[in-house]
Amino acid sequence: MTAWLDQVFCEDALEGMARIPDRSIDLILTDPPYNLGKDYGNGSDQQSVEDYLAWTERWIDCALPKLKDNGSLYIFLTWRFAPEIFVMLKRRMTMMNEIIWDRRVPSMGGSTRSFSSVHDTIGFFVKRKDYYFDLDSVRIPYDAETKKARSRSIFVGAKWLEVGYNPKDLWSVSRLHREHAERVDHPTQKPLEIIERMVKASCPPGGVVLDPFMGSGTTALAAKRLGRHFTGFELNPAYCATIAERLSAPAQPATKKRKGVRVDAATEGVDQA
Repeated sequence: MTAWLDQVFCEDALEGMARIPDRSIDLILTDPPYNLGKDYGNGSDQQSVEDYLAWTERWIDCALPKLKDNGSLYIFLTWRFAPEIFVMLKRRMTMMNEIIWDRRVPSMGGSTRSFSSVHDTIGFFVKRKDYYFDLDSVRIPYDAETKKARSRSIFVGAKWLEVGYNPKDLWSVSRLHREHAERVDHPTQKPLEIIERMVKASCPPGGVVLDPFMGSGTTALAAKRLGRHFTGFELNPAYCATIAERLSAPAQPATKKRKGVRVDAATEGVDQA
Protein backbone atom coordinates (compact mmCIF):
# COMPACT_ATOMS: atom_id res chain seq x y z
CA MET A 1 0.00 0.00 0.00
CA THR A 2 1.30 3.47 -0.93
CA ALA A 3 -1.58 5.66 0.27
CA TRP A 4 0.99 7.65 2.27
CA LEU A 5 2.93 8.63 -0.87
CA ASP A 6 2.74 12.23 -2.20
CA GLN A 7 0.66 13.21 0.80
CA VAL A 8 1.09 15.73 3.60
CA PHE A 9 -0.95 14.68 6.63
CA CYS A 10 -2.29 17.23 9.10
CA GLU A 11 -1.35 15.30 12.23
CA ASP A 12 1.40 14.64 14.73
CA ALA A 13 4.44 13.08 13.06
CA LEU A 14 5.08 10.76 15.99
CA GLU A 15 1.73 9.11 15.35
CA GLY A 16 1.66 9.36 11.56
CA MET A 17 5.09 7.91 10.88
CA ALA A 18 3.86 4.54 12.16
CA ARG A 19 2.01 4.13 8.84
CA ILE A 20 5.13 4.54 6.74
CA PRO A 21 6.88 1.23 6.00
CA ASP A 22 10.41 0.76 7.31
CA ARG A 23 13.24 1.22 4.77
CA SER A 24 10.96 2.98 2.28
CA ILE A 25 12.45 6.49 2.40
CA ASP A 26 15.49 7.70 0.43
CA LEU A 27 15.93 11.02 2.19
CA ILE A 28 14.73 12.58 5.44
CA LEU A 29 14.90 16.36 5.09
CA THR A 30 13.42 18.37 7.91
CA ASP A 31 13.34 21.70 9.69
CA PRO A 32 11.94 20.86 13.15
CA PRO A 33 11.05 23.47 15.77
CA TYR A 34 14.18 25.10 17.23
CA ASN A 35 12.59 25.65 20.68
CA LEU A 36 13.18 29.39 20.50
CA GLY A 37 9.60 30.37 21.41
CA LYS A 38 8.18 30.84 17.90
CA ASP A 39 4.41 30.75 17.52
CA TYR A 40 3.46 27.87 15.21
CA GLY A 41 -0.10 27.76 16.52
CA ASN A 42 0.85 25.20 19.18
CA GLY A 43 3.42 24.68 21.95
CA SER A 44 5.92 22.71 19.87
CA ASP A 45 8.53 25.50 20.05
CA GLN A 46 7.99 26.41 23.68
CA GLN A 47 9.21 23.44 25.72
CA SER A 48 11.73 23.18 28.53
CA VAL A 49 15.23 22.21 27.41
CA GLU A 50 14.85 18.72 28.89
CA ASP A 51 11.46 18.14 27.28
CA TYR A 52 12.64 19.48 23.92
CA LEU A 53 15.69 17.20 23.76
CA ALA A 54 13.63 14.18 24.91
CA TRP A 55 11.00 14.93 22.25
CA THR A 56 13.72 15.30 19.61
CA GLU A 57 15.14 11.91 20.50
CA ARG A 58 11.67 10.34 20.26
CA TRP A 59 10.96 11.63 16.76
CA ILE A 60 14.46 10.71 15.57
CA ASP A 61 13.92 7.15 16.77
CA CYS A 62 10.57 7.05 14.97
CA ALA A 63 11.96 8.45 11.72
CA LEU A 64 15.27 6.64 11.22
CA PRO A 65 13.82 3.11 10.73
CA LYS A 66 11.90 4.50 7.73
CA LEU A 67 15.16 5.34 5.96
CA LYS A 68 16.67 2.97 3.40
CA ASP A 69 20.10 1.57 4.20
CA ASN A 70 21.71 3.88 1.63
CA GLY A 71 19.56 6.84 2.69
CA SER A 72 20.52 10.22 4.14
CA LEU A 73 19.21 12.83 6.56
CA TYR A 74 19.47 16.62 6.55
CA ILE A 75 18.31 18.50 9.63
CA PHE A 76 18.11 22.28 10.18
CA LEU A 77 19.10 23.35 13.69
CA THR A 78 20.01 26.36 15.77
CA TRP A 79 23.50 26.56 17.25
CA ARG A 80 21.87 26.51 20.70
CA PHE A 81 20.88 22.84 20.40
CA ALA A 82 22.96 21.53 17.50
CA PRO A 83 25.69 20.02 19.74
CA GLU A 84 23.25 17.87 21.75
CA ILE A 85 21.23 16.78 18.71
CA PHE A 86 24.35 16.03 16.67
CA VAL A 87 25.49 13.70 19.46
CA MET A 88 22.11 11.91 19.36
CA LEU A 89 22.45 11.40 15.62
CA LYS A 90 26.12 10.39 15.75
CA ARG A 91 25.12 7.49 17.99
CA ARG A 92 22.84 6.27 15.20
CA MET A 93 24.40 7.46 11.93
CA THR A 94 27.60 8.79 10.35
CA MET A 95 27.96 12.56 10.12
CA MET A 96 29.19 13.77 6.72
CA ASN A 97 28.93 17.55 7.06
CA GLU A 98 27.99 20.43 9.25
CA ILE A 99 26.63 22.90 6.69
CA ILE A 100 26.41 26.56 7.64
CA TRP A 101 23.59 28.50 6.02
CA ASP A 102 24.57 32.18 5.92
CA ARG A 103 21.19 33.90 5.80
CA ARG A 104 22.75 37.14 4.48
CA VAL A 105 21.14 39.24 7.19
CA PRO A 106 21.81 43.01 6.85
CA SER A 107 24.43 44.44 9.21
CA MET A 108 22.12 46.47 11.42
CA GLY A 109 20.65 46.06 14.89
CA GLY A 110 21.21 42.85 16.82
CA SER A 111 22.66 42.10 20.23
CA THR A 112 24.94 44.50 22.10
CA ARG A 113 26.24 41.82 24.49
CA SER A 114 27.26 39.13 21.96
CA PHE A 115 27.96 38.69 18.26
CA SER A 116 24.86 38.74 16.07
CA SER A 117 23.64 35.31 14.98
CA VAL A 118 23.17 35.27 11.19
CA HIS A 119 23.30 31.57 10.36
CA ASP A 120 21.49 28.26 10.73
CA THR A 121 23.27 24.94 11.17
CA ILE A 122 22.42 21.96 8.96
CA GLY A 123 23.54 18.42 9.79
CA PHE A 124 24.08 15.94 6.94
CA PHE A 125 24.05 12.30 8.10
CA VAL A 126 24.09 8.91 6.35
CA LYS A 127 23.39 5.31 7.41
CA ARG A 128 26.31 3.60 5.65
CA LYS A 129 29.20 4.20 3.24
CA ASP A 130 27.35 3.49 -0.02
CA TYR A 131 24.83 6.32 0.49
CA TYR A 132 23.36 8.00 -2.58
CA PHE A 133 25.03 11.31 -3.47
CA ASP A 134 24.94 13.05 -6.87
CA LEU A 135 27.47 15.87 -6.70
CA ASP A 136 27.28 16.69 -10.41
CA SER A 137 23.60 17.64 -10.06
CA VAL A 138 24.40 20.47 -7.65
CA ARG A 139 27.72 21.81 -8.93
CA ILE A 140 27.88 25.60 -9.35
CA PRO A 141 29.10 26.72 -12.81
CA TYR A 142 32.24 28.80 -13.07
CA ASP A 143 31.78 32.20 -14.68
CA ALA A 144 33.44 33.13 -17.97
CA GLU A 145 36.17 35.15 -16.25
CA THR A 146 37.23 32.18 -14.11
CA LYS A 147 37.23 29.84 -17.11
CA LYS A 148 39.38 32.28 -19.08
CA ALA A 149 41.87 32.47 -16.22
CA ARG A 150 42.16 28.69 -16.36
CA SER A 151 42.81 28.54 -20.10
CA ARG A 152 46.36 27.17 -19.86
CA SER A 153 46.92 23.76 -21.43
CA ILE A 154 47.01 21.93 -18.10
CA PHE A 155 43.35 22.85 -17.54
CA VAL A 156 42.04 21.96 -21.01
CA GLY A 157 39.40 19.23 -20.78
CA ALA A 158 39.28 19.31 -17.00
CA LYS A 159 35.85 18.06 -15.94
CA TRP A 160 35.63 20.26 -12.87
CA LEU A 161 36.17 23.39 -14.98
CA GLU A 162 33.32 22.49 -17.30
CA VAL A 163 30.74 21.18 -14.82
CA GLY A 164 31.45 23.60 -11.97
CA TYR A 165 32.54 23.43 -8.37
CA ASN A 166 31.33 21.68 -5.25
CA PRO A 167 29.00 24.01 -3.25
CA LYS A 168 31.16 23.35 -0.16
CA ASP A 169 29.72 23.57 3.35
CA LEU A 170 29.05 27.31 3.61
CA TRP A 171 25.87 28.26 1.73
CA SER A 172 25.23 31.98 1.34
CA VAL A 173 21.58 32.30 0.30
CA SER A 174 19.29 35.11 1.41
CA ARG A 175 16.43 34.30 3.75
CA LEU A 176 13.03 35.11 2.28
CA HIS A 177 11.91 38.70 2.75
CA ARG A 178 8.26 39.73 2.89
CA GLU A 179 8.18 40.99 -0.72
CA HIS A 180 9.66 37.83 -2.19
CA ALA A 181 7.36 35.95 -4.58
CA GLU A 182 8.22 32.68 -2.85
CA ARG A 183 7.27 33.88 0.64
CA VAL A 184 4.15 32.55 2.39
CA ASP A 185 2.70 33.13 5.86
CA HIS A 186 5.13 31.04 7.90
CA PRO A 187 7.68 32.45 10.39
CA THR A 188 10.62 30.19 9.49
CA GLN A 189 10.16 29.34 5.80
CA LYS A 190 13.34 28.07 4.14
CA PRO A 191 14.37 29.08 0.59
CA LEU A 192 13.46 26.60 -2.13
CA GLU A 193 16.98 26.87 -3.54
CA ILE A 194 18.53 25.28 -0.45
CA ILE A 195 15.96 22.47 -0.21
CA GLU A 196 16.24 21.65 -3.90
CA ARG A 197 20.02 21.36 -3.60
CA MET A 198 19.64 18.74 -0.87
CA VAL A 199 16.96 16.81 -2.77
CA LYS A 200 18.96 16.73 -6.01
CA ALA A 201 22.14 15.63 -4.23
CA SER A 202 20.70 13.02 -1.87
CA CYS A 203 17.48 11.58 -3.34
CA PRO A 204 17.54 9.69 -6.65
CA PRO A 205 14.98 10.57 -9.35
CA GLY A 206 11.73 8.81 -8.46
CA GLY A 207 12.86 8.40 -4.85
CA VAL A 208 10.95 9.42 -1.72
CA VAL A 209 11.59 12.35 0.63
CA LEU A 210 10.15 12.41 4.17
CA ASP A 211 9.70 15.63 6.13
CA PRO A 212 8.13 15.04 9.56
CA PHE A 213 7.70 18.83 10.09
CA MET A 214 6.49 20.24 6.77
CA GLY A 215 5.82 23.78 7.95
CA SER A 216 5.25 25.81 4.78
CA GLY A 217 5.66 22.71 2.57
CA THR A 218 8.90 23.64 0.82
CA THR A 219 10.24 20.08 1.02
CA ALA A 220 7.14 18.69 -0.69
CA LEU A 221 7.24 21.40 -3.34
CA ALA A 222 10.93 20.80 -4.06
CA ALA A 223 10.35 17.05 -4.40
CA LYS A 224 7.43 17.57 -6.77
CA ARG A 225 9.36 20.02 -8.95
CA LEU A 226 12.33 17.65 -9.18
CA GLY A 227 10.47 14.43 -10.01
CA ARG A 228 10.70 12.85 -6.56
CA HIS A 229 7.92 11.60 -4.31
CA PHE A 230 7.26 13.07 -0.88
CA THR A 231 5.44 12.40 2.34
CA GLY A 232 5.23 14.26 5.62
CA PHE A 233 3.27 15.77 8.48
CA GLU A 234 2.22 19.15 9.80
CA LEU A 235 0.21 19.91 12.96
CA ASN A 236 -1.13 23.37 12.12
CA PRO A 237 -4.26 23.25 9.88
CA ALA A 238 -3.49 26.72 8.48
CA TYR A 239 -0.06 25.55 7.32
CA CYS A 240 -1.61 22.40 5.87
CA ALA A 241 -3.86 24.64 3.76
CA THR A 242 -0.83 26.66 2.66
CA ILE A 243 0.98 23.47 1.63
CA ALA A 244 -2.00 22.29 -0.42
CA GLU A 245 -2.18 25.67 -2.15
CA ARG A 246 1.53 25.69 -2.98
CA LEU A 247 1.43 22.16 -4.36
CA SER A 248 -1.54 22.95 -6.60
CA ALA A 249 -0.19 26.27 -7.90
CA PRO A 250 1.52 26.65 -11.31
CA ALA A 251 5.31 26.46 -11.42
CA GLN A 252 7.07 29.50 -9.90
CA PRO A 253 8.71 32.08 -12.19
CA ALA A 254 12.28 31.44 -13.25
CA THR A 255 15.07 32.98 -11.23
CA LYS A 256 18.46 34.14 -12.33
CA LYS A 257 21.86 33.51 -10.75
CA ARG A 258 24.76 35.84 -10.19
CA LYS A 259 28.12 34.37 -9.17
CA GLY A 260 26.47 31.26 -7.77
CA VAL A 261 23.85 33.07 -5.67
CA ARG A 262 20.22 33.19 -6.68
CA VAL A 263 18.58 36.55 -7.20
CA ASP A 264 14.89 36.88 -8.00
CA ALA A 265 14.49 39.26 -10.93
CA ALA A 266 11.30 40.78 -9.52
CA THR A 267 12.76 41.59 -6.09
CA GLU A 268 16.47 42.15 -6.66
CA GLY A 269 17.88 44.77 -4.33
CA VAL A 270 15.07 44.59 -1.75
CA ASP A 271 16.39 44.38 1.83
CA GLN A 272 15.52 41.44 4.06
CA ALA A 273 12.63 41.87 6.45
